[in-house]
Amino acid sequence: MAVRTPLTVITGPLGSGKTTLLRHILETVPKKIAILMNEFGEIAIDAKIIQGKNVEMADLGGGCVCCSLLGEFEAAVNEIIDTVDPDQMVVETTGVAEPDALVFDIQESLQRVRLDGVVTVIDADAMVKYPSVGHTTRIQIEAADTILLNKVDLVSESELQAIEKKLNSINEIASILHSVRGKVDPDLLFGIGRDRVQPPPHHVHQPEFDSFSYTTSATLNRQCFAEFADSLETDVYRAKGFVRFSEGIYLFNFVAGRWELEPFEQEATELVFIGKQLSERKAEIIGLLKKCEQ
Repeated sequence: MAVRTPLTVITGPLGSGKTTLLRHILETVPKKIAILMNEFGEIAIDAKIIQGKNVEMADLGGGCVCCSLLGEFEAAVNEIIDTVDPDQMVVETTGVAEPDALVFDIQESLQRVRLDGVVTVIDADAMVKYPSVGHTTRIQIEAADTILLNKVDLVSESELQAIEKKLNSINEIASILHSVRGKVDPDLLFGIGRDRVQPPPHHVHQPEFDSFSYTTSATLNRQCFAEFADSLETDVYRAKGFVRFSEGIYLFNFVAGRWELEPFEQEATELVFIGKQLSERKAEIIGLLKKCEQ
């Protein structure tokens, strides 16, 4: 009987640190890992962050991996096994995906993989700033075998205890690990050997977010861009991408009102903005960015 390839699902809300965790895994795990990514937004920013790290990738594009892309997902899994024969497969879902249908499909339909576990990444700081747990986030927490409570350095000890209590009230089975920038012992994420059976999902998607992108070949003024990033309001929940300044190109990450820049090799400015009813602010946001072009 053929050995099934272990497959781990990484899920979690927008900006919780899923791609940062993937980068840590790729830097520390000495295995041949195949990554499947499903992103929300027109530009596959996360795929470009991961690219070039000796991994085989299938970028599933926009949409939700737990609904319209199930057929494509199965084909991608089989193709990767045929062409790459990886030691481990990791699926990163978009932050707006409800993973229960994906987990059910893996258990029922994919004969060549075994579901090793579901890892849900949660942003501790965002849990403090936005304490109401939405429909999608709740399903992501419920599906977890392991919850990676990320960015714990940004909250107090009492806040951390309150977050853990809330997570335990939603999922009393999952183990909770703490991390800063996704740094965790990978041995705690793999080899879980999930023994729970996922029942068929009975949900209808409740679209909470929309997105738009901005690209330019121009160089942006760094001070102007910093003021722009500081001005992003709560209706922009997540922004990410690459920004070209005169001194080089940087990876830009914005989530829950917090942002940072990291030097990164890329070709031009490409940004994706994700939020609620964002189409109403698209022209205004792009106008502010154009003012930063030099």
